This record gives sequence, structure tokens and C-alpha cells, in this order.
Amino acid sequence: MQDLVKELDEQRKTLTKAIGILKKRGIEKAETEKNYRIAVAKEILKLRDEGIPVTIISDLVRGKEEIADLKMKRDIAETMYESCLQKIYQTKLELGIIERQIEAERKGE
Repeated sequence: MQDLVKELDEQRKTLTKAIGILKKRGIEKAETEKNYRIAVAKEILKLRDEGIPVTIISDLVRGKEEIADLKMKRDIAETMYESCLQKIYQTKLELGIIERQIEAERKGE
């Protein structure tokens, strides 16, 4: 029983830490999205001023190396956010399992 209580405490600490990390990753996710959108908008305006046909601007913008790098950073930030969210879900499941094991042992005593 003592081991289960110790494990429960460890899982609670993990959950608290993961929630803090999720906040940081959420901010990073939002910042990378903002940077990507601003860069895309600036490039679209630049190409319009240069007289590039509107029908191909989108492809040209997204094919530019700087824009593609920003999109990759955005996608990575989103993946990191989602993986942290999954860790939180997994930790909550572990907590539930441990709590049920503790309850079962208490009833068995």
C-alpha cells in the first residue's frame, strides 16, 4: 500500500509539472503561429506589389524557404503542445488506476 501511495504522489507531481510545461508550449505554439502568419501576409503584399499574378502567389509564398521554415517551427510547436497534452491524459489515467488499486487494498484489509 505504501508503494501505491508513493506512486500516487509521484504521478501527481508529474501531472503538475506537465501542466506547467503545457502552458509554456501553448505560448510557444501561439507565437510561432503569429510569426508564420505575419511573414505570409508580408510576403503576399510584397508579391502583389511586384505584380505577380494572384493565382500563383500562395504557392510562391509557401515555397519560400523562410516561410517554409516558419511553418515547420509552427508545426513542431503544435506537435510538442499535443504531446504534452497526451502526457497529461496518460498521467490522469495512471492516477485513476493507482487510486482504484489503493481503494481495493483498503477494502481488502
